Amino acid sequence: MKQKTLLLAALFTMLFFNVVQAQDLSQYERKTFVANGDTLPYRILYPENFNPKKKYPLILVLHGAGERGNNNESQLVHGARMFLQPEYRKQFPAIVVFPQCPKDSYWSNVNIVRDETGKRTFNYLEEKGEPTMAMRALLRFVDELEDWDSVDDKRMYLGGLSMGGMGTFELLRREPNMFAAAFPICGGGHPAGADEYAKRVDLWVFHGAEDGIVPVEKSEVMVDAIRKAGGDVKFTIYPGVNHNSWDYAFKEPDLLPWLFSHRKKSFFERLF
Repeated sequence: MKQKTLLLAALFTMLFFNVVQAQDLSQYERKTFVANGDTLPYRILYPENFNPKKKYPLILVLHGAGERGNNNESQLVHGARMFLQPEYRKQFPAIVVFPQCPKDSYWSNVNIVRDETGKRTFNYLEEKGEPTMAMRALLRFVDELEDWDSVDDKRMYLGGLSMGGMGTFELLRREPNMFAAAFPICGGGHPAGADEYAKRVDLWVFHGAEDGIVPVEKSEVMVDAIRKAGGDVKFTIYPGVNHNSWDYAFKEPDLLPWLFSHRKKSFFERLF
């Protein structure tokens, strides 16, 4: 009888936990951005006691390749619950947006080559070139977000993981004047693009030292290029961590304080 009671209690706890989690993510409203034939599903979290007459910081988060699709749900798997934490919502009220990349596209314009073992090599383009369909839609979307009356265009922030980390570097290259700070996680890009944004955007880059999908060298190259271009960049490498460095980055207690300490730099600030 005691065992049965304990089992029922455990099942109830699991059920309650799952329900609470589902309720949490439901606070992100489902919406869709459509422009010139491109469609981009997205979820948006408004601050508590949202006042449309006020201006709020905006945080744009780009998911990884495994969360692509059109269900407008998978993109919330990593990172979304961090922004729901009550202490963060009170201390850092912001509009948080998670767009979803279609299954047949990619945030970054990168040539991915697989060898006979399935191992991937990421070859980033030196020139910008034409954006992917997903990036093209994202560029139009961020232009619209910047014009929202409730968005403080001096405090727009960007981050992403894996494919989204690559998309973060590329979006900064294509829109170097839009964001105040960014946090690419286990991503990469072509170092030639660093000159575009190094003095305009402060970055905090994260990567796992033992990443078997996107080698840590991909972030090291970008950090070196940003520093050489005169940029301000923090770099955190997690010893012994594989590709899931986002699990650690989203637990960094200083991530949001660091992010919110930045405002878009003026022309004169970018000169020095």
